[in-house]
This record gives sequence, C-alpha cells and structure tokens, in this order.
Amino acid sequence: QVQLVESGGGLVQRGDSLRLSCAASGRTFSNYVMGWFRQAPGKERDFVATISRRGSSTYLADAVKGRFTISRDNAKNMVYLQMNNPRPEDTAVYYCAAATASGLVYSGHGRQYDYWGQGTQVTVSS
Repeated sequence: QVQLVESGGGLVQRGDSLRLSCAASGRTFSNYVMGWFRQAPGKERDFVATISRRGSSTYLADAVKGRFTISRDNAKNMVYLQMNNPRPEDTAVYYCAAATASGLVYSGHGRQYDYWGQGTQVTVSS
C-alpha cells in the first residue's frame, strides 16, 4: 500500500513559478514509476508528466513541455513538478500517482497507475 500526499498548490499569476510536491509512504519508493496528472472542471483527467524509477527518464505532455519539469528524490520519497511560466489553462487539480508494474519505464496512461493522491488545486490568474 502506498499513500501519496500532494502539496504546494495555490493561486499564482501568469508567469510566476510554482513547485508541487508529492510525498510517498513506504520503503520501496524507488520501485515506482511516478506521474503527475491534472483535471480541470468539467474535463477529463489529463497526463502532465512522468518519471522513471531512478529519475533518468522523463516524459512530458506537449502542453507543458518547455515550461514544466518533473523530478524525484528517492532518498526523501518525494516527487516534484516544477511549473514555470504557468498559464490560465494550467488551472486544475493536480494529482500525483504511482505505478508498480515491473515492466514499465514510465507511462502517460492513467490506467497504468495503481495509487493516487488526493490532489492539490492550482489556479493561474491572468
């Protein structure tokens, strides 16, 4: 069982920076592929970013490439989403997720994730 707790959300202005954090419980954090997803009101949940177990590989959605980065610190059981130059269209609830499948390098598919956090709201004003 893995528990994920997101933090760092809030209200920011267009162009500001924001870093989301996700704290994971358990001793085997380095065994999990991690991802960030988001869901805006009235819309489906969308993939944002994913990172491999050791952090050597990352993949980001086209909508955030060049602005967001994902990183992890396995010693601290943490994964981060650095949001630079956010836009109003980035407004959403952001979720951290963990995937345990052994054959996975990283994944942009929500159905491949086994554990989810409760989410943190990010609102970007113009």
